[in-house]
Amino acid sequence: MPRLGLLLPKGFSVMSFAPISAFEAANLVAGERFYDLRILSETGEPLTNSLGWTMNTEPLGESSFDTLMVGSAPDLVPPSPRTVAYLREAVSTTRRITSVCIAAFTLAEAGILDGRRATTHWLRAEELGRRFPKITVEMDRIFIADGPVWTSAGMTAGIDLALGLIERDLGQQAAQRTARVLVVHHRRAGGQSQHSAMLQLDAKSDRVQIALAFAKQNLREPLTVELLADAARLSPRQFSRVFRTETGLSPAKAIENLRLEAARFMLEQGRLPIEEIARETGFGDRERMRRSFLRTFGATPQALRNAAHPLATI
Repeated sequence: MPRLGLLLPKGFSVMSFAPISAFEAANLVAGERFYDLRILSETGEPLTNSLGWTMNTEPLGESSFDTLMVGSAPDLVPPSPRTVAYLREAVSTTRRITSVCIAAFTLAEAGILDGRRATTHWLRAEELGRRFPKITVEMDRIFIADGPVWTSAGMTAGIDLALGLIERDLGQQAAQRTARVLVVHHRRAGGQSQHSAMLQLDAKSDRVQIALAFAKQNLREPLTVELLADAARLSPRQFSRVFRTETGLSPAKAIENLRLEAARFMLEQGRLPIEEIARETGFGDRERMRRSFLRTFGATPQALRNAAHPLATI
């Protein structure tokens, strides 16, 4: 039975527990206690979280682990010398070691990320790269697996990382069933951007949200203002005015952003030819998509595809 430990600091964020819920659900899917889950702290004393609640923990060093996850506090807290020493030893005795959110800084302090690719919450990604120049920080990733070391972005990305680990252990079908148990609508792959075009648009009215949802489901089609306005049950003129007021963008620019997001995801995660991706996402042809990528990302679709690395094999 793989023993999985979650190492928590004082004042840990309650969202550090999110990945544990995925492993608990995986046990339900497996129909047995496949994962033996343990909660750890440096001393093993009752630990207080960010909300002031306490919970029991096990001390470091009493058990060995197949997988060790490191949680974080809401803000950066330097790890103690004892924790750093424990992690340095654990990386050679543990099959996998992972970090949730800004716990990447804890792994970095221990030197575990030196020479590796890693990610963390986008608010802290530049700082991680600046403080630890031996790390290749990819700041726009949900999670990254570099050999036995996995790092994730903001807190909910820990669930995606956990599902990736479960897929490695139990297979794709089990990971998908686990996601359904968690009512996770879509398991995000590691290469997916931390940013969402839909979230950034931040439409407030139901009608604009309906139009955006319609657009996202029909990116391949020519999404004219008239078609979007009809979905929103507004006149084209009224729709354009309301849309710009709520999102700060023209409908055309918003649709381009949705197409860019979908195309980038397909480029990084799949093997479809670029010409087909251009058709599927509504760009029409490869050259039009290429110009849009250069304008927005400063790189061609082929360059972004080449830069996207699949999960490393353990």
